[in-house]
Amino acid sequence: GERTAGAGILGGHLLPRSALSRSYMRPLFFTLGCLLFCLGFVGAFVPVLPTTPFMLLALWCFSRSSERFHDWLYHHKVFGPPMQQWHEHRVIPMGAKVIALLFMGASMVYLFALSSAPLWVKLVMTVTVAIGALFILTRPSAPPADQGRDINQ
Repeated sequence: GERTAGAGILGGHLLPRSALSRSYMRPLFFTLGCLLFCLGFVGAFVPVLPTTPFMLLALWCFSRSSERFHDWLYHHKVFGPPMQQWHEHRVIPMGAKVIALLFMGASMVYLFALSSAPLWVKLVMTVTVAIGALFILTRPSAPPADQGRDINQ
């Protein structure tokens, strides 16, 4: 088949062009994609705001609203490579892991040392952060070295 708008790299399935053009969700996904892209762009310059997660979410939104914007972002000179690594190898670069884990840890310190949140909220947050940290730590930090090599050579 032919590639249609909404057939996105991250989408995992194809939406027929007719279903996408009828969809009242398309403008919502496009607007959300633009907002997420802006947040990711700001994150490139502001250390406390992550770039790649916002760009991945923007890419997903564009996969459901605009093939043109999706392809532009996926192949972008600066923002494209981390998304391509995630799509092709499910890689989270080491730098992104360190920053994410540091901010998770800082959030936990704040939660327990300075917050007056109820204990049950602290427990739910701790479990949620632990699951997120486990997910991050179990993803590879770089693509496989032998990717694309013939085993018989």
